[in-house]
Amino acid sequence: MTRNVLAALMCAALSMPLCGCGDAPAAQRDAVRPGNALSPAMIAEGRRVFRFDTFGDEQVWTDRLRMHEVVQTIDPLTALAVGLKVDADALPPGILASADLEDPATTVALLKLNAVVGVRATVDADNRITRLGITCALCHSTVDDSVLPGIGHRLDGWPNRDLDPGRIIALSPSLSASAKAIYNSWGPGKYDPRFNIDGLSTPLVLPPAYGLLGIRNETYTGDGPVSYWNAYVAVTQMGGHGNFRDDRLGIDIRQSPDLVTPKLPALRAYQLSLRTPAPPADSYDQAAARRGKAVFARNCMGCHVGGDGTDNNSGRLHAPAETGMDGAYATRSANNAYRTTPLRGLWQHPPYFHDGSAATLEDVVAHYDRVRGLHLSPAQRAELVEYLKTL
Repeated sequence: MTRNVLAALMCAALSMPLCGCGDAPAAQRDAVRPGNALSPAMIAEGRRVFRFDTFGDEQVWTDRLRMHEVVQTIDPLTALAVGLKVDADALPPGILASADLEDPATTVALLKLNAVVGVRATVDADNRITRLGITCALCHSTVDDSVLPGIGHRLDGWPNRDLDPGRIIALSPSLSASAKAIYNSWGPGKYDPRFNIDGLSTPLVLPPAYGLLGIRNETYTGDGPVSYWNAYVAVTQMGGHGNFRDDRLGIDIRQSPDLVTPKLPALRAYQLSLRTPAPPADSYDQAAARRGKAVFARNCMGCHVGGDGTDNNSGRLHAPAETGMDGAYATRSANNAYRTTPLRGLWQHPPYFHDGSAATLEDVVAHYDRVRGLHLSPAQRAELVEYLKTL
């Protein structure tokens, strides 16, 4: 029971997306103007928001889902087993040597230290969790495992695909059996950011939040820029106390005070500062990658403009049939089509495609060779895979 509860908590936390808005308030529009400078002060504030700001989403995770009661019973080993991460830099020196990682009291102590990545808690004098919420970092950060698996230095922007958001949410006593069955069906590293809007279920893989500088629209379907999606997720998914409106989707949420919109410019600045991680030098064949770059240039750069970019920067979208994608999720979006996804850190975050239907880069290349009729030789496919590992 304890492991299931923890898994559900992690899943629920993952279910809180970064949000945005179609008919955006001024702060949201200003946040995406190219001329806005990424000042060090704004980036630092954005990092604080990304890591530690719940936007008031305790109104969902505590008041409605009662996840504070669930977390109170979870020991650290169980939490780590379901994908929660611990920030080693938040721990006092030597604490892990003496900590009982099988005691739920240790989880409470870690929360008091703000050491559980993406989870914030208020703890009373009796060490009882009274309020609990989640932050952007829960889904879009991990750690480098430098201390133990699941414990290390933060890697902001890296998708945490060990987490299972649906199982976490399914532990809430406020959900029907049919809703719990859908949540439990998603699996680790996946979340449907529209299920609570339209009642359908076509879960997406959690995307990286690095490498966004120069990208016009964030989201698989290009519904809006970075701050649009931050606002959408924060308000409609994480349950933050704020405003979001998109007439295309029939969504109009207004809450006062708005704890989301004023923070979007800083959050965006921090996200745009997160660079794509370089691949390990020994993770690809350099000679083959050089040959693969030429294969890529001949066959892929029409859509992946600039080598690792996207033709969506010029406003282009693709019908699902054009690229052989399942169109179920696209039909639930504002644009009914898919954006060319920027190629960023591919070595780091399998599976691929919006629905995770390609388990490996070899699967990605085979898919496009078939759908687009590229007629690549086995050697060319292998070389293209080696090049993709370098992006």
